[in-house]
Formats: sequence, structure tokens, C-alpha cells
Amino acid sequence: MNEVHNPYAPGAGIQPPELTGRDNFLERAETTIKRAVQGMFSKSFIAVGLRGVGKTVLLNRVRDIAKEQNCKVAMLEAHDDKDFPSLIAPAIRRILLDLDRMETISEHVKLSLRAFRSFIRSVKITYKDLEFSLGVDPEIGVADSGDLEVDLPELFVSIGKAAKSRGKVIVIILDELQYLSEKEMSALVMAMHKVVQEQLPIVLMGAGLPLLVGKMGESKSYAERLFEFPKIGALDYTDASSAIVEPARRQNVNFHETALMKIFDLTEGYPYFLQEWAYVCWNVAIGPIIDEGDVEKSTPRVITRLDESFFRVRFDRLTPREKQYLRAMAELGSGPHRSGDIADKLKVPSNKLGPCRSSLITKGMIFSPSYGDTAFTVPLFDQYLKRAMVFSPWNDSE
Repeated sequence: MNEVHNPYAPGAGIQPPELTGRDNFLERAETTIKRAVQGMFSKSFIAVGLRGVGKTVLLNRVRDIAKEQNCKVAMLEAHDDKDFPSLIAPAIRRILLDLDRMETISEHVKLSLRAFRSFIRSVKITYKDLEFSLGVDPEIGVADSGDLEVDLPELFVSIGKAAKSRGKVIVIILDELQYLSEKEMSALVMAMHKVVQEQLPIVLMGAGLPLLVGKMGESKSYAERLFEFPKIGALDYTDASSAIVEPARRQNVNFHETALMKIFDLTEGYPYFLQEWAYVCWNVAIGPIIDEGDVEKSTPRVITRLDESFFRVRFDRLTPREKQYLRAMAELGSGPHRSGDIADKLKVPSNKLGPCRSSLITKGMIFSPSYGDTAFTVPLFDQYLKRAMVFSPWNDSE
């Protein structure tokens, strides 16, 4: 069939042509934002899930919902090589300047601009002469202590008051939240806690890997009362089938039931993989009915595509020891696995693997779904590791 007309969209953060199985999350997010616009409180959301389940796609939809409600939106993606103040400062600057340009003068906005000037000085941010482009002096004694856990809450309160004075809601959307340091996570939770206590119009909508729930709970015990943590998982067969069938049907192409079942078995219902298999199936099929034979013909091509992109970019970030650790997990299956079983597989004492395990958690490759257990954050990664490398016991020379 004509590849130009292929309706499927495999790619990081790209919305699929048929967004299925996520209505409940989006409805709850919309309700939270609408309540904030009406001056009423609802818990902010932090979506958690493995790689490839579509968390970024959902945050993009949340952004659209917030804009439809005329909110001020800051959408950011955390990185393991960039500190949080430097990440959020440009977005805060833009929002405050937007609030300042509104028709009437607001002392709360002016105060917030001065507090922001204090903040970027205290945390020593340099971003394209950011400090010198505000046209205001610092507000002495506000958000200027140099302690992020003190300054960020003060800054958020100041921003919240500025937004309230303008009748606006600020929606902060943060992807890959697990990359925040312990100090940054604690400061963010404390900032949102202060915002809620003072009933200010700031909503946080975030997403991250499953380890995020425990990380936020460790930073502040009240985090679980402050946020909801909806789990974003694989799609069930009905929703997975709809994600594949509906885009094709709009172009008078159909999938045979056996083809759908085969794709579901191969992908385990993970949205990113569904898009990859459907995309390649479309390209290899003669049509107008895509059958199980087309799926079998497509599978080697899909695996090559995934190995060269989705899996490879994560694999290449690992040290030889980290690769050995994950390869041992793959030998045991998809998981989760007990730490002792991984150590036995590598023929090494468990305590010797602690630093490697911690490093893999920090890199977002594994997480602990329960005490003593370890699981992959990347679906089907165990199968990739078996294709990519030969298993060997722990090598102290590496």
C-alpha cells in the first residue's frame, strides 16, 4: 500500500492517530484544570508508567486542555544533566512578563518579578542574560536565601499571587520528573504544598517512571496526599485493537482478527510498539486487508527499527558492568526479579551489585516495584538484550 498514506505515527511524544484507553486520565486532568479556573482545589497529577506507554502524549493533550481554558502554561522536560532552576526559569520569566503586559498595573505581578530576579541571583542562573532583561531590582528577603527548599516555595507563592491578581491559572507540566535530584524534588513538593495551603492558582501536571512515587514520598511524606499518581500502563486488547483498526478503517483498509491478535501478543499492548508494528504492516501489505502473514513479514523489520533506535539509544548509555547486570536480568525473564536471584546469576555477592543497581535506577533503566525486587522500565528490553549481547558472569576487570 502507499506509504505516503500510512496513518500510523511511531515516535517519541507523537500523538497516535487514535488515542485510546486514556479517557479517564484526560477527563480527570480536565476536571482538575477547570476546577482551578473556577477557584476550586483538586489534587495535581503525576502520571507514572514505563517507557513507551504514551505519558508524553498525554501531557501534550493536557497542555492543549489548559490552553483551551486560557491558562498560562509552562511545559518542560527534566534532564539528568540540567538543574531544575535553570530548566524552569525561562518559562517562569515568560509567564510573568505575559502577566505584566495585561492592561492594568498589578503590584503582585511587580513583586513577583522582583522575587524572580532574587531567585535567579540566589541560584546563580545564567541564561542568555536572563537576570538583566527583567527591568526590575531584586526583592530583598524573598526567594534569595540560596536554599532551594526555601526559595522555590517563596517564588511559587509569589507567582501564584501574581496569577490570582490577574484572574489566571498557571499550569506547570513537567515530563521525566524522575531526573530531578532529591533536593529539587523536595523543593518542588514543598512549593506545591505552600501553593495549596494558600489556595493559589498553580496546578502541576507531571509524568515519570514508576520509581517516581517512592522518590517523591522519600522527599516529603505528605507528597502522596498532595498529588494523585495515576498509573499509565499497556492497553488491553480492545483498546489496542481500536488504536490499530480505526486509522486504517478511515482509509478503507482492515486488519484481520488474527493479525490483531498477533500484534497484541508481540507488543503486549504497549502503545509505542503498536504504532511501530502497524506502521510497518501497512508498508509491506498489499491490502486492503492486512493479515497475519503481513504481521510475520513485518516483524523482522520492526525489530530492526526498534533495535536501532528505541532500544539502542538506552543501551549505549550504559557501562559494561551495567550491561552485564541487565543481561543477567534478561536471562531470568521479563521480571520483576529478586536482587538475590540476579546476584546468583552473575555469581557475585548481592552487596557488590549495590552501586551498579543504584546507577541503573538513576539512569531510569530499572526500578523497584516492591522491596527487594527489580524490574525493567523499558518494555521488551529483556528480549533486546538477548539479541544484543552474550550473557557472561560478573567481570571485575570492567
